Amino acid sequence: MTTFGLALPTMRAGATRETIAAAADVAARLGWATVWATDHVLVPRSAAPAYGRIFEAIATLAWVAGGHPRLGLGTSVIVVPQRNAVILAKELATLDALSDGRLIVGVGVGWNRGEFDNVGAGDMFHRRGAYLDETIRLWRHLWSGSSAPFEGAFHRLRDFAFEPLPARGAAVPIVVGGRAEAALRRAGSTGDGYQSTSTAPEEYATRIPVIAEAASAAGRPTPILSARVNVRENSDDPSVLCGDPDRMLATVQAFARLGVEHLVVGFDAREPDAFLAAVERFDREVVRRVPA
Repeated sequence: MTTFGLALPTMRAGATRETIAAAADVAARLGWATVWATDHVLVPRSAAPAYGRIFEAIATLAWVAGGHPRLGLGTSVIVVPQRNAVILAKELATLDALSDGRLIVGVGVGWNRGEFDNVGAGDMFHRRGAYLDETIRLWRHLWSGSSAPFEGAFHRLRDFAFEPLPARGAAVPIVVGGRAEAALRRAGSTGDGYQSTSTAPEEYATRIPVIAEAASAAGRPTPILSARVNVRENSDDPSVLCGDPDRMLATVQAFARLGVEHLVVGFDAREPDAFLAAVERFDREVVRRVPA
């Protein structure tokens, strides 16, 4: 069964508190399962049209969580190697504890060298995969409540106390994003889920064997599969949901046949009424027609 999440309109020109609030409200009212916040901090000017204006992801989800006690809360995705992993562990554990176990931690290694330089993490750019791998192990160690020492290449913890724990302890789901083979293998060997971005079903299908092989080699089940897609009225991009409702429904069903269980849907509108209208129309013309 396919469930749906809503990408909160936290970025690009026109993103406002009012539209984010309207988006959370409509997701809750329509019974969508989750809302998701995108992460960037200080991109170069070349990336400003997409990410120059963006609300911080964890703070946004915390704000939304207080008003919507049913919605799942996802990060799509945190660029982990730009940040201190222990501080992130505390922030995420706090959000999960305060939201009674509703957090889904989407993680990635990032792609914009300029942003790494801007936040003082340029020396981490070429080691970002190893840093993320270790961070996932570190989080699960801390979130489990263990006080045993942790030894890694980037972190060495010997004398520490970590509370509060997440509501679900070390079982907070960690979803890996990315399209590189290393990301796919990380999703299978380490993650609880995989989430694509701007990927057509045909391309997605080629990634599943890589994820499944890595999971099998690690003695783990294939992780939960999800995809993040955008809805636009017109586009030649096969990764975008566009056109008439039948065409969009066919794409949704193509994802479902691949085993994709959760679709995170984004919309371009940034004015509250226009955003609401777009979500409600998609829910009425596509979501409600997806077979149970």
